Amino acid sequence: MEKLNQQEIQAKMTELDPSWIIFGKFLHRELLFKNFVEAFSFITAVALLAEKANHHPNWNNAYNKVVIALSTHDADGITTKDFDLAKAIDKTALKYV
Repeated sequence: MEKLNQQEIQAKMTELDPSWIIFGKFLHRELLFKNFVEAFSFITAVALLAEKANHHPNWNNAYNKVVIALSTHDADGITTKDFDLAKAIDKTALKYV
């Protein structure tokens, strides 16, 4: 899988929730939930999606905040694989946020 160039990335950004940003070589999003249980439930749901896609995010969680960073390590940058997972994350987030 080849990494996308800046023009391709900017074009695909319009397909995502506007809270996604480009941070270095990552798609980056921060989400806030009502509490830890909702944040962890979201993480669990995304973990199942990521495992099915065989594409795993970098993330961290502090109580009700989840920070996600997507990049395709083999391509050393952002690929369509990252955008596909970001779209699935957006869909999942609608159930929790």
